[in-house]
Amino acid sequence: MRILLAEDDRTIAKGIVFVLQQARMVVDLAETGAEAMELAKLYDYDAIILDVMLPDIEGYEVVRRLRSARKESPVLMLSAQNRAQAKIRGLQAGADDYLAKPFDSEELVARVQAIIRRSKGFSHSRVDIQGVTMDLAAREALVQGKPVNLTSKEYAILELLVMRRGAVLSKENFLDHLYGGMDEPDAKIIDVFICKLRKKLAQAGVDNLIGTVWGRGYIVRDGAAGMPRLPATAPRALPVSQVA
Repeated sequence: MRILLAEDDRTIAKGIVFVLQQARMVVDLAETGAEAMELAKLYDYDAIILDVMLPDIEGYEVVRRLRSARKESPVLMLSAQNRAQAKIRGLQAGADDYLAKPFDSEELVARVQAIIRRSKGFSHSRVDIQGVTMDLAAREALVQGKPVNLTSKEYAILELLVMRRGAVLSKENFLDHLYGGMDEPDAKIIDVFICKLRKKLAQAGVDNLIGTVWGRGYIVRDGAAGMPRLPATAPRALPVSQVA
């Protein structure tokens, strides 16, 4: 997942970036409201974390302008104010959630994950699609209750495809979300990741989950294809690896 963080306090920003990166998210940092709006226009973020007190434009106005510009990325507002009126103002401006400082790092991650899920039409952290169960909180994929042995990059690709089911994603889309413009490898690496991912899913019992749209990219269709085939023998457990 790719996140935009708008926070001018460098100490707080550094801590938030670290927490989100530990949760396997790619983070872009903006120190002003104007910079946040510019980045939000350039990239398709899964979520935006927006501090209320920015040096140039108040966070409420930033989210209001983003919504007026039809930018639909879910927004979590951060503020030192814990009064109900401040929360109401943020939600009325177009934010999806509001978190008062200081906050627990695990709560921050949970809230970010929750607004992303809701924005994609998922109400629970466990998503079932075409024979695969995605546990978005635990960051693992399961087939018939057994975890599939995916690397962190393979999981991130599958998560993005599932969260954007029905949409064709280009190699550039994957690179943006996996690397965020930093030290990006050649786009052909996405074909390698997809090939390995398909092979592991097939070994676990799911065929044809990830489709290819020639010349455009890859897609997970929200249909009947890719249902699990019954193995001849009981499937063996595959432990999840977070090795990149």
